[in-house]
Amino acid sequence: MNDNLIRCDAMDLAKLIRDGEVKPTELLEITIQRIERLNLKLNAVIHKMYGQAREIAKDCDAKSHRTASSKAVFYGVPFLLKDLLAEYKGAPFHEGSRAVEGYVSKLDTELVRRQKSAGLIIIAKTNTPEFGLLPTTEPELYGPTVNPWNPDLTPGGSSGGSAAAVAAGIVPMAHGNDGGGSIRVPASCCGLFGLKPTRGRNPLGPLKGDIGSGIVCEHAVTRTIRDSAALLDATSGPDTGDPYYAPSPRRPFSEEVGKEAGSLKIGFLTSVPEGWGLETQLHPDCEEAVKDAAQLCEHLGHIVEEIPSKELGYPNLFKVYGNLFSCLTGHFIEYWKKELDKEPMQDQFEPLTWSSYQAGLKRTGAHYLGVVEELQHFSRNIARFYKESDYDAILSPTMTIPPTKLGTFQPTSEDPMRGFKASNAFCAFTEIQNITGQPAMSVPLFWNEDDVPIGVQFAGRFGDEATLFRLGAQLEQARPWIDQKPPIHCSNREI
Repeated sequence: MNDNLIRCDAMDLAKLIRDGEVKPTELLEITIQRIERLNLKLNAVIHKMYGQAREIAKDCDAKSHRTASSKAVFYGVPFLLKDLLAEYKGAPFHEGSRAVEGYVSKLDTELVRRQKSAGLIIIAKTNTPEFGLLPTTEPELYGPTVNPWNPDLTPGGSSGGSAAAVAAGIVPMAHGNDGGGSIRVPASCCGLFGLKPTRGRNPLGPLKGDIGSGIVCEHAVTRTIRDSAALLDATSGPDTGDPYYAPSPRRPFSEEVGKEAGSLKIGFLTSVPEGWGLETQLHPDCEEAVKDAAQLCEHLGHIVEEIPSKELGYPNLFKVYGNLFSCLTGHFIEYWKKELDKEPMQDQFEPLTWSSYQAGLKRTGAHYLGVVEELQHFSRNIARFYKESDYDAILSPTMTIPPTKLGTFQPTSEDPMRGFKASNAFCAFTEIQNITGQPAMSVPLFWNEDDVPIGVQFAGRFGDEATLFRLGAQLEQARPWIDQKPPIHCSNREI
């Protein structure tokens, strides 16, 4: 049975359960076996929730899926929850920080409630860097998660634990969130599909209404396009009291998968736009991945043209964005100061986190609002550019370099902020959509000569995930990636 399930995505597994070919309890035990066998090499899972998962699976066995809500499209399918932002009542919740170690969630956040309503059985929680601040997953609290394609490399971050587990075949999809590329970067590093939805598409309540003036959103990393679309159907939509929400789609996202994409107008970038304040060059592998994707799109009948880098220039964009992030770090620590009722101490935090916190304390309210206004001005420029150019999507590298070695983002005593500086260059193309609120997807179309995946990113118009799902499904059909398996994978009997 285990071997027969290896190629299944979450929708396949849900159908097998509906058809009575596998029971939720059987599927759960297979998933637990995979975690126990692979996690010693991956360090992707940090907290196991087997007891409560088994009780839920038994309940699913006892009931028929026919008695479940029509929204339970993933009835009985195991799922992993990233240990950041999203909370599961009664489960440990640490956000990768020693300062929060020992905390137990008091409630289900709205996203988790909707995941459960979709029929998903949350079986464990995955590793994340402290407060999700870095595009790698190497917290001091739990240690590094490795990339299943090469254990010397980062799986990306901050959803690196989730991405490594999915790439290794433990589950077909897992939760992630994204404040600068934290879904798309690990998807790129691990050869997966990763969608950052439109700002306000998925709920952040009831504890959060808006994180960092809208730069943070939640969704998942998946093996297939249709799983991502179906999950977004199940979790998206406004929650009571949301400060704002994304425009409603014309039809369910699942219905977009497989629809004709038409002839889209796609612009592509092969260099970092001028004036962003970054001194970084695109790695040849990443440039080749973009040009390869552009050729594929052209072959599929789309209008494809290169965008001169000066078209999207903006002075010192990433310095401004970094200022916002230091304020956000300060907010995280002040939140836990209030929740735990204790003063934050330097030795409880990693050097980068503490340094960023100290920098944030120096920002005034006036300075913060000025930063937000500056980023909103940039967002208006981007929206105007899409309108005037009539682009349906912009293609770029997901990252400026291939997956880098573990330890690349570690601070030094002389430079505790070294990780942030490296992050801006690493994630130059993903952070843009966190600023603008646009949807964007990393698609695994390219592997380099070292057999390491190099994702490419397509960013869509605000509120238009539909076009991305149609295009993504077309690319998936033209160049299927589901059978690409890394060395650390559940199908590898030598592990």
